[in-house]
Amino acid sequence: MNKNDLIGAVADASGLTKSDASSAVEAVFDTITTSLSKGDEVRLVGFGTFAVAKRKASMGRNPRTGEPMPIKASNQPKFKAGKGLKDAVN
Repeated sequence: MNKNDLIGAVADASGLTKSDASSAVEAVFDTITTSLSKGDEVRLVGFGTFAVAKRKASMGRNPRTGEPMPIKASNQPKFKAGKGLKDAVN
């Protein structure tokens, strides 16, 4: 399922037009992104938790030359599935 499929499914399930469903889906994505960029956690009970994990700087190797190269520290978005989602899948 891609984003357009998701918008169509939301429109069908909620009775919204595709335009309204698209706005709703975009608003959810934007809100989650904004919260994560502030360093906050987004917890959706029964579905899962979106959080930011900090990655430390490290040394890696260039795969072509084998030469060592530094890898910068960064923030990575993480998702941990909740019990309700895990039970629905299994």
